[in-house]
Amino acid sequence: MAAALEHIKDLGDFVVASPTPFHAVAEAGRRLTEAGFTELDETATWELVPGGYYIVRDGSLVAWRIPDGATPGTAFRIIGSHTDSPTFKLKPRPDIRTGDGWQQIGVEVYGGPLLNSWLDRELGLAGLAVIADGDQTRTELVKTGPIMRIPQLAPHLDRGVNANGLTLDPQQHTAPVWGVGRPDRGILDHLAGLVGIGRDQLLGYDITAYDTNPPAVFGADDEFFASGRLDNLSSVHAGLSALLHAEPGAYIPMLAAFDHEEVGSSSRSGAAGPILEDVLTRIGSALGYAGQDQLRAYAGSVCLSGDAGHSVHPNYPGHHDPQNRPLINGGPLLKINAVQRYATDARGAAIWRRACAAAGVRSQDFVSNNAIPCGSTIGPITATRLGITTVDVGIPLVSMHSARELAGVNDALALSRAMQAFLTDHA
Repeated sequence: MAAALEHIKDLGDFVVASPTPFHAVAEAGRRLTEAGFTELDETATWELVPGGYYIVRDGSLVAWRIPDGATPGTAFRIIGSHTDSPTFKLKPRPDIRTGDGWQQIGVEVYGGPLLNSWLDRELGLAGLAVIADGDQTRTELVKTGPIMRIPQLAPHLDRGVNANGLTLDPQQHTAPVWGVGRPDRGILDHLAGLVGIGRDQLLGYDITAYDTNPPAVFGADDEFFASGRLDNLSSVHAGLSALLHAEPGAYIPMLAAFDHEEVGSSSRSGAAGPILEDVLTRIGSALGYAGQDQLRAYAGSVCLSGDAGHSVHPNYPGHHDPQNRPLINGGPLLKINAVQRYATDARGAAIWRRACAAAGVRSQDFVSNNAIPCGSTIGPITATRLGITTVDVGIPLVSMHSARELAGVNDALALSRAMQAFLTDHA
């Protein structure tokens, strides 16, 4: 339990440092650099010798180790994950000034958040700013503290809310308040001031909301972990920890943490884009690929797609498959779907089970109730783009896509240990 609590504290620290994908890859890059990895510039020619490397493209990161003795036929062991989570994104011309004196912020729904879970929370803004710097531009990460709130209507003014349920219009009812009686103040001026520039120097921005309430361990036996963005920073953190601790093996171990999964992955830094294939191709070039070497390497490679899944919900037990009943703290999930919303097949399932056995970790099967279609992951996208055997796994959650999700303390460490065994070819 002590090891699980130490790991979950580190996951909490990672979440706090990662309010957006841009911050997540910056924090991952910081940890990789401390461990001796070298950041590479995609515009430069790569000369790769045995050692650790990583690249950052927008809100995505790919990191890997070249082992001693790697050849053009050396296969890859890849952990895939995603850095983004459902939230609200700052719109252009975001200042809303009502006739009643409130100052609000115009935001757009990103992904599929449980809208009601964002109400009555102290929220911050964070993300990437592109800044004019003479004739050039540069980027800066920006992050506020608690600055805004989406207030709910009191039951005195909505008498049917508890009987009939809460209905939120995503345009009308989700604009946060951040001031009253201050029509002179603009949110973009405020953000520019945080990085020490004038508003006219702020040329572009990707800014999203985050819940400022820190993660917490709770429960009579410290068995629960509540936090924002566990879908899917739990997998990013587990994969990063696995890569940093994996012993050298017969494969090239890799972590690919993509942005934009929650909105379909179709971007230059998403799993449907070229980023992973670009890196694999450049590694192959450095290793001296010729003829059929690339196809041979891909044929022997495996991708473990890490993304959070569902625990049986105690108040909605009928929403789950009657025979497969995973619970938080029961071990990470092997996610299976007949129509390939998850990419797991029999060979991939065997690889995962062997990794769990080598790590001394229990695993649970997840399959959807036939009447309730499941979501999807980067797994099928990666399998389709590259033809690499792909397995979908992740920790079980309750309240997925809430501003504050619920996990089991033991599952995060178990997932990381199984991923480490996978990278170290104990599977």
